[in-house]
Amino acid sequence: MARIYNFNAGPAAMPLAVLEQAQAELLDLGGFGMSVMEMSHRSKEFQAIIDAAEAGIRRLMGIPDEYAVLFLQGGASLQFVMIPMNLRRPGKIADYVDTGSWASKAIKEARIAGATNVAWSGKGDNYTRIPKKGDLKLSPDAEYLHICTNETIGGIRWMQFPETNAPLIADMSSEILSRTVDVKRFAMIYAGAQKNLGPSGLAVVILRRDLAERASESVPFFLKYSTHISDGSMYNTPNTWAIYLLKLTCEWVESQGGVAAIQKTNEKKAGKIYDVLDSTDFWKSPVEKESRSIMNIVWRLPSESHEEQFLTQARKAGFVGLRGHRSVGGIRASIYNAVPMEAVDALVSFMKDFEQKAG
Repeated sequence: MARIYNFNAGPAAMPLAVLEQAQAELLDLGGFGMSVMEMSHRSKEFQAIIDAAEAGIRRLMGIPDEYAVLFLQGGASLQFVMIPMNLRRPGKIADYVDTGSWASKAIKEARIAGATNVAWSGKGDNYTRIPKKGDLKLSPDAEYLHICTNETIGGIRWMQFPETNAPLIADMSSEILSRTVDVKRFAMIYAGAQKNLGPSGLAVVILRRDLAERASESVPFFLKYSTHISDGSMYNTPNTWAIYLLKLTCEWVESQGGVAAIQKTNEKKAGKIYDVLDSTDFWKSPVEKESRSIMNIVWRLPSESHEEQFLTQARKAGFVGLRGHRSVGGIRASIYNAVPMEAVDALVSFMKDFEQKAG
């Protein structure tokens, strides 16, 4: 069966080789006579899988031992809650940067339980850029600074991360493993898995271990990072299927040459689409060039009628997931790690053909 060109924002395309291996091992994983979904999470067989998943992401990102790696449920959205509960001590303030929908949701949760300073907001510019150096109004005694490094809906990303004396926390849900980062610059990195790591239903948390001790006694035991560190992400039954697929995905990234090689491919894929967007006035990219994402590329056409025609014809031509988020409209192509160059080339060809016929 032919595979469709998948540009969904999440859940998103997964590497074909990973899906094929998971299919081959679905009924019998490693000769154990059962699926990973039937395997006890307390068994030595599954312990080997979760250990390999952690080792894989540690190798790919160069994560030092002083950081814990956790596999949690609730997606990145639960982290919006856990972060202020655990890392902002009573009476203290936390800094947040508002770069779009996901950063805004994190701010909304943080404000419920304590003092929150929005150090900068891009709302007035319709979230079309990342703050420039000097824009941030940071608190001198902030417990941490929270950013979303890539906004899936607005198609913007931090090219350079902000300098701060406070611990830096980053939501990297839509770009983790897409480019190299120095983990030691961050106190915490977290990401929903459903874009570059595997299927939905899993969040990866990379946390400096000393920060886990900040949580007060009033934080429920299940919502403490220290609980999950102590129990190796198995305080409760984990999402065994998603962890297994994350392990396979890490192995696939390594087979592609690692994150540095993946980054070069991603930049080339994005460059091909941006070249089309910048070629004529038919296409309108709302994003400041210095803030453009290489994972989520957004654009508009001359009219909403043109956009509907584009989406209808694209679907007939075998492209899915190109409709922009319902909150902003327009067109969006999410070109995560698993989206092959072939799909991008096909999209670019379709775009050029559509413009020629529409003109």
